[in-house]
Formats: sequence, structure tokens, C-alpha cells
Amino acid sequence: MTSNIEQKLAKELSINESQVISVVEMIDEGNTVPFIARYRKERTGGLDDEVLRKLSERLIYIRGLEDKKENVIRLIEEQEKLTEEIRFSILKSETLTEVDDIYRPFKMKKRTRATMAEEKGLKPLAQLVWNGNFKGNFEVEMDKMIDLEKGIDSRETAIKGAMDIISEVISDNAEFRKWIRSYIQREAIIVTKGSSEEPTPYEMYYDYKEPIRNIPPYRILAINRGEKEKVLSVKLDYMVEIVIQYLEGKCIKGNNITDKYIKESVRDSYKRLIYPSIEREIRAQLTEIAEERAIEIFKTNLKSLIMQPPIKDKVVMGFDPGFRTGCKVAVLDKTGKFLEKATVYPTAPRKDIDGTISKLKELVLKEDIDVISLGNGTASRESEEVIALLIKELKEEKGKELYYVIVSEAGASVYSASKLAADEYPNLDVTIRGAISIGRRLQDPLSELVKIDPKSIGVGQYQHDVTAKKLDESLKGTVEDVVNKVGVDLNMATPSLLSYISGINDTVAQNIVSYRDEKGKFNSRKELLKVKRLGQKAFEQCAGFLRVMESKEPLDNTSVHPESYASAKKLVDILGYNKDDFKSGSLKDIEQRAEKFSLEELADNIGIGKLTLVDIIKELKKPGRDPREELPKPMLKTGIMDITQLKIGMLLIGTVRNVSDFGAFVDIGVHQDGLVHKSQMSDTFVKHPLDIVKVGDIINVKVIEIDEKRGRISLTMKM
Repeated sequence: MTSNIEQKLAKELSINESQVISVVEMIDEGNTVPFIARYRKERTGGLDDEVLRKLSERLIYIRGLEDKKENVIRLIEEQEKLTEEIRFSILKSETLTEVDDIYRPFKMKKRTRATMAEEKGLKPLAQLVWNGNFKGNFEVEMDKMIDLEKGIDSRETAIKGAMDIISEVISDNAEFRKWIRSYIQREAIIVTKGSSEEPTPYEMYYDYKEPIRNIPPYRILAINRGEKEKVLSVKLDYMVEIVIQYLEGKCIKGNNITDKYIKESVRDSYKRLIYPSIEREIRAQLTEIAEERAIEIFKTNLKSLIMQPPIKDKVVMGFDPGFRTGCKVAVLDKTGKFLEKATVYPTAPRKDIDGTISKLKELVLKEDIDVISLGNGTASRESEEVIALLIKELKEEKGKELYYVIVSEAGASVYSASKLAADEYPNLDVTIRGAISIGRRLQDPLSELVKIDPKSIGVGQYQHDVTAKKLDESLKGTVEDVVNKVGVDLNMATPSLLSYISGINDTVAQNIVSYRDEKGKFNSRKELLKVKRLGQKAFEQCAGFLRVMESKEPLDNTSVHPESYASAKKLVDILGYNKDDFKSGSLKDIEQRAEKFSLEELADNIGIGKLTLVDIIKELKKPGRDPREELPKPMLKTGIMDITQLKIGMLLIGTVRNVSDFGAFVDIGVHQDGLVHKSQMSDTFVKHPLDIVKVGDIINVKVIEIDEKRGRISLTMKM
């Protein structure tokens, strides 16, 4: 029988309830999202990792909501105040905010003006006013409340305390709060004011207003930051009198004697209690939506970045530019192994350009370097000029073809000072470790970037403005999905890379490396079961994502799961291949041979599902295939351009470096990235830039505006 949770998830994600039931069962059994996405397609109906990740995240939230409902019902029941109406209202709540609103009147409060008035015995007077049935002499009733020992020395003090109680009753009414919240969300305008003697990124918000129902998420985060830095003041503006009229309509009883006190209480309740809390809630809700959007963009950019294809079989020079302390150079062989280092000083204050070129020429020719990976940080522009000159001279003097690529060095300093870097290179200076990281980012972006906290990689725009825990969890899931999609070499992977593999935690990752150090290379996937704390369940989850090139079992170097080895071999036999074909990987025409059969019949004959069969065929056609190889390679450069050389109308080829809600930042070969606003991406309406481009894409652009003073370049993709 389907539970409410599963029905809700099916509706939200537009998938069948049966799919949700299967996925929830597998998650509860301890299966990871990558494992379910790759090896349980029959049970999920082929749901991809993105849908499964959303389902997993929403499952956690909804279960938390259900737990909160049960807890609130229990707490109200313990106070003997639970009615069927209250229970029903809690159970039908869709958000934590709704549950909190219902619980508000029953929640143990700090001492408030209302609780203090109740302690003084003024609740009967408040009820007299609130009920609206009084017909006698109200002054007599107020006189009855006077008690000097309790601090009630006049009618005014008595009625003021009674109104404090009424104000809190109005404020705690869940129905009222829901209506007011809905009205403000629908009608309010966010208004910001600001000023500064110095230029700031918030100048457009110094006198700004926009309906909150329309404001883009990135503006909310920018406004929040400006407010936090005390540059901006922020408020929500709407017709307060409409809210007051609504509350009066709900609260006034039609009693000429007591209604005036309710009217005063309504205004006090709104101004002192309702407005501040509702504004906080709505601002928090706007921030939450903005955070979710920012995280989604960050995840998409991060996935595109770490999925960039590696530059294989190239000797690389990692070049970390700098000024005073010089530029650090690290040479890496074709496998990423560190060969040698140097420090050169082409930039101020030394400006030893001749000495730098001489040293770099020596290294390039000695190690037969193919490409220079240049970090894009401080002194990058100046270093690029020297590298371009080096390339020109080597071409003229030696006929040597040398290229360079500018890579983001975001996070390189974080890595170089980390324990992980110290363990990898205990005898190298921190700055040289940074140059190694820059070089390896070109050789294998995935393997290198997993060593760095995803927040420090530099493809988010508002990562410092969102909840750290939420961001960490989402980015970890993204990296995990990519690592498992690509797979890793069991005998080469670092602990940081292994820790992202399905079923492997930090401890087991370290144990795998320790086992490898002690026993030598793994000779098969089965050998994983000898690793400390890696049991049968963990083996099931991780085995298919780990490649063992040295194994005598050819399938150990594919993404075929060990549980499907017998099926894969049966397939090969049915299709007429021999053992030698299988071992040598000569199965290029496997799809053509399979097409001679009905896939359904073939799957039934082998005893596996059709989706699993299709995956096995794809993998056997190209064993150990790397999905990154199908993506465009980074652009190799030989020369440079300065912003002063740009002209309006100039056509260029660029690489997308970052994508935001409003556009894409593109490296066009000058020091500053150009911006393609989403309105300049297509002749048709563009809902979001990610619908058109992603990080790493190589695109054709045209220059439409240049602001040298501010270092801004506007580009268009409309040709």
C-alpha cells in the first residue's frame, strides 16, 4: 500500500508511485544513489542520478516533516489541549512553517507582556473583551482587576495588560498568519536604500524596489549580502491597512463597549508581534528559495567543470604566477608524476624576462613539455605575455610546438596547505604544491579537483551567501555522482577520490590505499574483500565503479558489475564471439550483432533486464570508456590578446568559465572574462542560461561593448 510520502514524491517528481516505492526501499536498504542509478535500472524504470538525488533529498525533508508533525501532536496531547480539528490541521500541513504556526499557541514561551499579564490575573478581563458579549458597566470590571500588590494600580494598567493578552492571541492564530503571509508574498514590494563614499557592488540597490513575487533569486542573495555589510537597508512595503482591515473583520465582535479595545489590540498585535515575525519568515523563505537556486546552479557548474575531459599523454608544466615571491613552476610527466621544479621572476619587482625565458626553454626542451597550464590568479596577465613570447621563440629557434591553457587556480592554495598535499609531497614547498595542482587540473580535472573543498573551486557565484551545511551536502552528492559515472582506477586512485565512490567512506578509502601500499597493486576486484572494514555490502556498492586494469578478468576493467559477469559472458557466447575476442576487447560490432536478435528475447534468454543488457552491450563495445572523452577538449593557445586590442563587432571563440542566473562568463583570451547576458544568447526567449551553455563549452561570440575603465566586456552569441 502506497504511503502519503511516496504519493507526494511521485507527484512532485512526475514519476510513477511504483518507481518511488522501489527507490525508497533500496535507499532504506543502504544502497547509494549512484549504485541505484547504474545497477538497478529495472527496479527504478531507468531513473537517472539527478532525479534519484532529488528524490533522496526530498525524502529526507518529507520524513523530517512527518516526524515534526508526530512530535507536535504528542506535545499538544501532553498538555491535554489536542482536538480533532487541531490534529487534522497538523496532518494536512505541507511545510514546517505551517506546523510551527499551529504549534505556536501551545509552545512554551519566554516571559512576554501577555504571560506577565496572565500572571497578574488579567486573563478573565481579556476574555471578557475577546468574547464580545459584555453588556454591563465595563469600568466596574476594570476596577475589579486593580491590585496594588500585583502592580495593577489603575483601570488603564488593567486594560493594557488585558489587551497584551488579546494581542498575543491574535498573533498566535495560525489562520490569520497564513492569510497575512500569503497576502504579503503576493503583494509586497522589497525596497532597498543605500549609499557609500566608495564604489560598491550594490550601487543598483541604493534606491531599488521590486515585487517579491518577481525578484530573481540572485538579487535576493546580493541584497542580503549588502544588508549584512551594512551598505543597504531593506524592508517589505505593502498596504498595511488591508492587513488591519482583514484582522478587524476577523476579530471585532460588533460590541460597542469592547470593540475599541480589540481594535487597539489588532494594531498592536500587527505592529509589535505579527509584522516582525512574518517579515523574518518571508525574508527567510525568499533566501531559502534563492539558496536552492544558487546551489542548483553551483552543482551544474561544478559537474560541468569536473567532467571536463583530461588532456592525456601530455607532459605538462604547471605555472603558478606571482609577483614579489616569483612564479612557481612544476613539471609533470604524462601520468602526472612530479619531475622537477623551478622559480622564475618575470614580473615586478624583478621583471627578469630574459632569465625566465632561458630557464623555461631549458625545462621545455629537457622534459619535452607539450603544454603549459597557467593559473589565472595574480600576475597571470603578465606571465601570459612571457609565455606567449617563449612559445614564439621556441617555434622560430627549434621548431618546437608548445601550447598553453589558462586554468582556474581557485582552491589551489587551499589544497597546497592541506594535510592531503603535505602527505603527497612532504618534501616540497607549499607554493610548488600549488603549481602541481594547477598542472594536474589540466591532465585530469576530476582526480585533482576532488581533493579540494567544492566551495573553493570557483564556479559558484553566491557560495558564501548560502547555508554551509546545505551547500556541502549538495555539492558532495554532485561530486559523488560524477566520480561514479566516470569510474576510477583502483590501483591509482587517491583516498580523496576513493572516498566519493559508492559505499566507500573516508576510513575504508584510507584502508584501500594502505592495503595497496602493503600488498602491492590489486589484481582483481574480488581482492577488495580483503580490505579491512570493506564487507559484502560495501563491495556490492563500490565494485562496479572501480577499474582494475591489471586483472586477468577483462570485465574488471569495465563498468559491468561483478554480479553481471556471468550474464555478460553468456551474451558474448550467444553473439558468437570466442574467448580471445573477449579478452582482447575485439567486440566493436557487438551492437550490430545484438540487433539481429530481439533485445527483449536476448534479455530473457540471458536472464537479465533489457536496460541492464543495453548497458552491458555499450560497455563491451568500448571497455572502460570514459564519458568525458565525448566532451570538447580545452582550447590550446599560442598567443594572447589585450582588452585594448578588442573592437566592437570582433568575432572570437571562447570557453565558458562560469554560469549564473543572468548570463555566462566567457574566457576570450584576455585577462577579463566577457559576459554574455542571457538576452544575448539566442534570438528566442531564454529562460535560463544553463538551457543554452554550460561550464567548459567552447562557443562563438561577438564583442558588443567594451568598458576598459571597469574592465568589463559584453558579448553576444547572436551572429
